[in-house]
Amino acid sequence: MKYPISKEFFPFSRFTPPISESFLAMAVPHMKPPRSLFRAKELTVTRHEVPSYDGAMVECFLLSPKTLTEPSPCLIYIHGGGFVLAAAGYHYQNAMRYARDVGCKVVFVNYRLAPQNPHPVFFEDCFAAMGWVYDNATVLGIDPHRIGIGGDSAGSTLAVGVCMMARDRKHPVRFAFQMLPYPFLDARNNSESCKKYTDTPMWNSTLSHRISPMTKVDPARTDYVYYSPVEAESFEGLPPAYIETAEFDCLHDDGILYAQKLREAGIEVTLNETKGTMHGFDIMQKAEITRLALSERIKFMKKVLERDP
Repeated sequence: MKYPISKEFFPFSRFTPPISESFLAMAVPHMKPPRSLFRAKELTVTRHEVPSYDGAMVECFLLSPKTLTEPSPCLIYIHGGGFVLAAAGYHYQNAMRYARDVGCKVVFVNYRLAPQNPHPVFFEDCFAAMGWVYDNATVLGIDPHRIGIGGDSAGSTLAVGVCMMARDRKHPVRFAFQMLPYPFLDARNNSESCKKYTDTPMWNSTLSHRISPMTKVDPARTDYVYYSPVEAESFEGLPPAYIETAEFDCLHDDGILYAQKLREAGIEVTLNETKGTMHGFDIMQKAEITRLALSERIKFMKKVLERDP
């Protein structure tokens, strides 16, 4: 079916990734950080290896604006990709924009991917990265009281999951915010938008159903709720949230439901429902709708970080 997606997003408004284990085995090894990440004159970018829960090392990039006063605020950024795809170029471009325009350091987490690394590896990798940032805040020039976390799509799942894990494990971090563009937060995949958008470009509910077996997530596990946060019993203690939805996206209702759950728990929510968009629309960096959405994300983060810790 054709959808009235803005022409700004062509050709990606006609593209759906052919997700399969054979495709992932071919494509993922070629997904590398763009050279522009290391050529940005206004940023210092350093690579770090962070020990995870099982002793494996997780690659993280620290993006630091050269004019930043330390200790500075920090965004822990977790890329999307259905838990199976490595970060794409636009993920890095967004992270660079956040660092420059929010005026913060950005820790970009390259967690291990399914299906080679099934659930809960990707959650534990992101939690370990958060712990590394908090424990080494002084050395990294980061204010431990002004750490936010965010991610798009599956990165949103991981960001929310880390917030819940930190709360449940009684970690001392107190996140300043959660920043969640077009989030995947309801693993039941039975919302109205999931039923409606089975063939939308970039992502759709057919692909969501295809991904689940690859993650090997077990609904019987007590930590399953981090994979499907809207099913949590409590949202108490979670930070203010920016939630952004795409119009023609099977995950549209995930964001709406999560916003409702947070508001019912008394948590501040900024909801931005973009129009004429599909999942992952910000892959088109020059589109006016993308520029406006990025501006809204940045405005939210700046506003929250300017508050007294």
